Amino acid sequence: MLRDAEVTAAKQTKIRKGRNTMSTDRYTSPLSERYASREMQYIFSQDMKFRTWRRLWIALAETEKELGLEITQEQIDELKSHAEDINYDVAKAREKVVRHDVMSHVYAYGVQCPKAKGIIHLGATSCYVGDNTDIIIMAEALKLVRKKLVNALNELAAFADAQKAQPTLAFTHFQPAQPTTVGKRATLWMQEFFMDLNDLDYVLDSLKLLGSKGTTGTQASFLELFEGDQEKVDKLDPMIAQKMGFAGCYPVSGQTYSRKVDTRVLNILAGIAASAHKMSNDIRLLQHLKEVEEPFEKTQIGSSAMAYKRNPMRSERIASLARYVMVDALNPAITSATQWFERTLDDSANKRISIPEGFLAVDGILDLCLNVVDGLVVYPKVIEKHMRSELPFMATENIMMDAVKAGGDRQELHEKIRELSMEAGRRVKEEGADNQLMSLIAEDEMFNLDAQALENSLEPSRYIGCCVHQVERFLTEVINPVLEQNRADLGVKAEINV
Repeated sequence: MLRDAEVTAAKQTKIRKGRNTMSTDRYTSPLSERYASREMQYIFSQDMKFRTWRRLWIALAETEKELGLEITQEQIDELKSHAEDINYDVAKAREKVVRHDVMSHVYAYGVQCPKAKGIIHLGATSCYVGDNTDIIIMAEALKLVRKKLVNALNELAAFADAQKAQPTLAFTHFQPAQPTTVGKRATLWMQEFFMDLNDLDYVLDSLKLLGSKGTTGTQASFLELFEGDQEKVDKLDPMIAQKMGFAGCYPVSGQTYSRKVDTRVLNILAGIAASAHKMSNDIRLLQHLKEVEEPFEKTQIGSSAMAYKRNPMRSERIASLARYVMVDALNPAITSATQWFERTLDDSANKRISIPEGFLAVDGILDLCLNVVDGLVVYPKVIEKHMRSELPFMATENIMMDAVKAGGDRQELHEKIRELSMEAGRRVKEEGADNQLMSLIAEDEMFNLDAQALENSLEPSRYIGCCVHQVERFLTEVINPVLEQNRADLGVKAEINV
C-alpha cells in the first residue's frame, strides 16, 4: 500500500505532465482511447463546449446592444478578448460552491472581464448556452460524419467499378443462387449508405437553434428588458441565429428545444450503423469463404493460439460498435417521450453520455469502413472455384435449351436433367465428390451434346445478367454526381489506432 504522501506525490506528477496524459488509475472510454478520431473528440471536448458558450454570450450581448440596451462596445470587446482562454480552475472552484455549471462559468468569465461582468448572460436562462451549444455541436459532428460517409461512398464506388464484371456466386438464405458480380454486390452496400446520406442531409438542413426563449419559453424576461417592445423581442432570435451561422431558431419551445431533435439525430447515426453492420457481415462471410479479405498487416496477429489465422477483426469491430449505436438510439427517444411540460432535468445526464458516445462510435465505424474498403483483397481463383462447383446446376436450363435445338424433347430432357441433378447432388453430399453433373450429361445420349459445348455453357459471365450495366448506371446516375458535388471533401484516409 502506498502511503498518503506517495499517493499525493504521484497525483501531482501526473498533473504536471499535462492533461493529455493517459490516465491509468481511472476508467477511460474505449471510444476515445481506441476508436474515435481526434477531430470528433474535439467536437465533444470541454474546449469546444465552453468556447461555444462564450461565443453565444458574445452574440447575445451584441444583439442586445444592437436592439438598444445599454451595453458598450468596450464591454463586448472585453468579452471577445477572452473568448478562447477558459479559466477552468476558477469555474471548477466556483461550481463546488454554487453547484451550477452555467453560473460557475458566468462567474469565471466575469472574473476575466470585469467591465462586462454585469451584462454576461443578461436575460437568459441556462438552456440558452446549454441547448444552443448542443445543437451547434451536433451540427458540427454531423458535418464530420457526412464527410466520412461521402468518402466511404467514394471508396466503394472505385471498388465496385473495378469489380463490376467479376462473376461471383450470389446467395439467398446463404444458399447459392443465380450469380452476380463482386461490383454489383458492392452497389447494394453503397445504396444503403446513399440513403443514409440523404437522411443526414435532411436532418442537418433542418437543425435550428433554440434561441433565447427564457425559463418556460415565453421570452418574458426579454419583453421586460425591452420594456414591452414586441418588435425587438421578435428580432432577438433571428439575429442570434445569424451570428451563430444558423438559418433560424425553432419558433416555439419550452425551456429547452424539443428532445425529439436528439431522436432524429441519433436515428441518423443508427441508420449509418445498420448499413455498416450489413456490409461488415457480408465481408466476414466472404472472408470465411476466402473470396474477399479485409486488410491484414504483416505483423498483425489473428489468434493467440492459432498463428495461421487471419480473423476479420476490423469488420467484427464495425459490427460490434454498430450494435451499440443502434441500441443507443433508444436513449433520446425515451428521453423525448418522458419530458414533463416545459422541461425536466432527467434528460441531462443521459444526453451527456448518449449523444457524444453515439457520434464517437459512428466516427469509429466510418473510419473502419474507410480502412476496410480501401484495402479489400479479392481472390478471383477462389471465387471461380466456388462458381464452378455450383454452375452445373445453374446451367441446366441453358443446356436443356441447347439439347432441344439439337432435336430433343423438352419434357423428356427436363425429367432426365432432374434425375441427373439429384444423382450429382447426392455424390457431392454423401461422398464429398466434385460436382459431376456435366460428366453425367455428356455420357447421356439423350442430350447429344459434346464436352466442348457443355464446357462453353459453364462460362460464368453468361449468367451475370445486367450486372455490369447496373453498376455503371448506378455509379453514373446516382453516386458520381454526389461525389462531384463533394469533391472538396474527398481524400480522407482513416487512421486505425488498434
